[in-house]
Order: sequence, then structure tokens, then C-alpha cells
Amino acid sequence: MLGIPVRHFLKHPVTAVAEIAADPLQFWLTIPDVYAAERERKRPECPYQPDANWERRLHESLGLPWPCPETQEFWKLWPEVVSELKAKGIKPGPEGFQWWNDGDAGFVRAVWCMTRHLKPKKTIETGVAHGMTSRFILEGLKRNGDGHLWSIDLPPVDRFWRSQVGAAVGESHGERWTYIAGSSRRRLPELLDRVGEIDLFIHDSLHSERNVRFELDRAWACMGAKGALVVDDVDANWGFQSFTQTFPDQQSIIAQSEPLHPDPRRSDQKGLFGIILRQPAPKA
Repeated sequence: MLGIPVRHFLKHPVTAVAEIAADPLQFWLTIPDVYAAERERKRPECPYQPDANWERRLHESLGLPWPCPETQEFWKLWPEVVSELKAKGIKPGPEGFQWWNDGDAGFVRAVWCMTRHLKPKKTIETGVAHGMTSRFILEGLKRNGDGHLWSIDLPPVDRFWRSQVGAAVGESHGERWTYIAGSSRRRLPELLDRVGEIDLFIHDSLHSERNVRFELDRAWACMGAKGALVVDDVDANWGFQSFTQTFPDQQSIIAQSEPLHPDPRRSDQKGLFGIILRQPAPKA
């Protein structure tokens, strides 16, 4: 999450100034990312083509059978979590968390399956919002009986939205979850130094090529031999393509998002996400 967007600064200058004064280093680290994101919006969209059979391809790439029983388990849990949020007066989906999106069913399902199949011991995600993705990672780790999730997120300045960060996670996953407030540029390098080799990394923070490459480059350097990266909203920038062209020894998949309702900001009203597997595609 971007902590102090211009629109909030203009609407709540006193609160924003107080936030800057409380953590000036974070503010100065955020400025280049904001500038880069605004500049990148003037570029044409990267022409990604989604794979209509991405789930089957993912499972086959991991040497797993398809159809997948874990997918059935996901569809049992998904409506329960959505209903929990709605019972709290929260409307999940596109722009459900200020102007940001909650994890959609396609993106979260991919993360869920990799959590259950790869059985990661160390997972890092950037971006939390209501914590839809966080919840499913934690549910998967619980069923695995092992693993920990570290979530890096720069929470909103507005107290109302800040109070909703991680609302989907609930109270029963504290032993497996560490929430780290701050931007990935500030928190991710020190976390990776401390945690060491990781198994699964999820990008869902500021969607600029600059930020995507910053996160993926560092996560990839610490990725285990059978690890994976999952990148949301790849159609928002060229970072995913740039990364896969730079590191050819991997296998990448582009998939269609499945938002709870249409997202008018996307050209197809859905959006795209990407998956990168450490192991390269099998040779024909």
C-alpha cells in the first residue's frame, strides 16, 4: 500500500504531516516510487497473453495430477472468507480497500495451491489490504502443519482504512504470521537477510516496474531450488516481462484474474497475474 498518496495529503494535510514527522525516512523512500509509478502510467500496456489452461499447466509443471483436490478445498473456503468480511461490513473486491483491490479468486487460488503443494516453510508477501491472500496462505500452512508467513505492507494514513488491514486473517493464525509495517524497499532487504532462503514470494504492493523488479530481483536471489514467485496485476506495468527476460532459467505463466465484480480500470475489466517457477519448463 502506498502510505501517503497526493489525494490524501490534500484532503488531510494535518494527518499527513504528522505521519511524515513520525517516520520521515519512510516518506523520502516513498517519493521515488510514487514518481516512477506516475511516469510509467504514460507507457502503453505490456501485451501479455493469458493462458486459458493456466491451472492445468501449473500442476503439470509441478508434476501434480489435474484436476486437483486442493482446488475443491479452495472453493469450499473462499465463500466462507468472503462472507466473513461482508459480515464485518466490508465489501471485498476491486477498490474494496480504498482504491486498491483485494486478492481475487484466481490469484488467491494459485497462491493456495502452491502453498499446499510446495509446502513452503518460509513465505513472504508484499501488500496486505484486507488480507485475503494472507488468510489463504495461513490456512494452507495450518493444514500443512508447518511454515510461516511474513507480510510487508505500508498501511494507509487514514485510521478507518488502517483499522481494516488484515481483517480477513482473523485471530487464529498469530503463531504463523508476522506483519511488518513499512514499504518493501525499506523492509524487504533486511527481512531476507534475516530469514535466508525462502520458498514462496508474493508481490501485491505498489505495481510499478521499478518496484516489481526491486522485489522480484531480491526474492529470486534468496529463492530455494523449488520455489515460486506470484505477481499480481502484471498488466499494470512491464516488470514481469522485464524480469522473465532477464532470468531465462525459469518457467512463467500468465493467468486471468477473477474479480468479484468487474474492474473498470482494466482494459478487459479483469486484469492479469503471473507465476514464475524456479525450475525451467520441461524439454519436449
